[in-house]
Amino acid sequence: MSDEQPGAEEAGLYDQARWQDGNRYEPLLAEKNSREVDVETPLPDDLTRDSLELPDLSEPELARHYTRLSQMNYGVESGPFPLGSCTMKYNPTFTEDLAARADAAVHPDRPAETIQGTLALYDRLSASLAEIGGMDAVTLQPPAGAAGEYTGVLIATAYHEHSGEERSEIIVPDSAHGTNFASAALAGFDVVELPSGDDGRVDLAALSSAITEETALLMLTNPNTLGLFERDIEEIAAMVHDAGGLLYYDGANLNALLGRARPGDMGFDIMHYNVHKTFATPHGGGGPGAGPVGVVADLEPFLPAPRVRGTDGEFELFDPQHSIGKVHGFRGNWLVLIKAAAYIARLGDEGLTDASAKAVLNANYLAEQTDYEVPFGPFHHEFVASAGDQDAADVAKRMLDYGVHPPTTKWPEIVPEALMTEPTESETKRSLDKLAAAFNAVAGEDEATLGTAPERTTARRIDQVAAARNPRLSWQSLGGE
Repeated sequence: MSDEQPGAEEAGLYDQARWQDGNRYEPLLAEKNSREVDVETPLPDDLTRDSLELPDLSEPELARHYTRLSQMNYGVESGPFPLGSCTMKYNPTFTEDLAARADAAVHPDRPAETIQGTLALYDRLSASLAEIGGMDAVTLQPPAGAAGEYTGVLIATAYHEHSGEERSEIIVPDSAHGTNFASAALAGFDVVELPSGDDGRVDLAALSSAITEETALLMLTNPNTLGLFERDIEEIAAMVHDAGGLLYYDGANLNALLGRARPGDMGFDIMHYNVHKTFATPHGGGGPGAGPVGVVADLEPFLPAPRVRGTDGEFELFDPQHSIGKVHGFRGNWLVLIKAAAYIARLGDEGLTDASAKAVLNANYLAEQTDYEVPFGPFHHEFVASAGDQDAADVAKRMLDYGVHPPTTKWPEIVPEALMTEPTESETKRSLDKLAAAFNAVAGEDEATLGTAPERTTARRIDQVAAARNPRLSWQSLGGE
């Protein structure tokens, strides 16, 4: 460890808010104050209730309630959030302001001639994403990254079927995101798992053995989940293409390449963009997200319908010739796409290139500062350390006591007790040093201390097995505890 490397003495302990009312944490709004209102509805009696209990609070009470809840939670506004692969980067508020404007509230079913400005933005964002990814065309329709993956697989399926082929296999590296395996299986393919080489990258000999005349697609993330760039990517692309297959780019780690390299130039045929990871829109959280999909020219006719195009100064909707159809109820989650478009426009070419530079710099700097072993490198936007003899899950829980969010743990499995860490470009050197200090403090602690952590957060350690097997699905099941 260098003389300037942060140590345990620099990692201050942290106390998270614990707002309580009697023996309960911050009560629900209905528990604070509520009133019954009569229900009048034309629905049949067996589908309605006579009255409904609703919260009845003043505006100050409501503001205090949500402020307290925010103080009892941890988010990227609270401090460093280096959740590897998930890319929890800061979402600038100016994009939220734009999406909240009254003139942004456009109903998705309005006729095309009445929403020319909306369609113009769709067209502009599609073109920007195509340029960034080295693709020829982009659809904005998929509502999340995993939905983008599935859409990409459907496009590949349609392409092969149109060519008179029925291929049955998709190759997925062992370190790939779980959604890659799921998307391939959901589309009806047999999944061929590809083992990593000793250097953490694709093993060309293993790939050669895996590719057959049944190979429809190789799904690849580059840089991969270890933060390592696939240096043989052009040879990999040639191997897949020579067998008649297609190469799919999982856009999870595009944050590392902005302005420096493009998947299309590497030989990828299809890609999806995780706009929450790369362009600072919020994570979907099971709700509205966006996972645009880009393709090369040969696959453009198979994109979802409808698409947008400009003709004689106006914009119209059209269906591609061999479209796979709709993959979402509308043309895409509009308010999320506004935020992505605003972020790209604000940063521009120079800003996006700078973002990738800082993402890579921050990851390599933090990897150098931690006392934990980091088996691979050098990295791009993320790295995977090993907790060694410590349990990675215990390390994660203890880091919360130092006021930082822990990294992703236990994955990828090719690193024992993995601590998958991605600081993103949002963090300053000061916050990276705080993260390093927390890592190093926990690295020096004993099993007893780690086994009872966290001690200083609003919620303590729970019985995760019991929570999974016997979940409390309603707050009413708490019984006043």
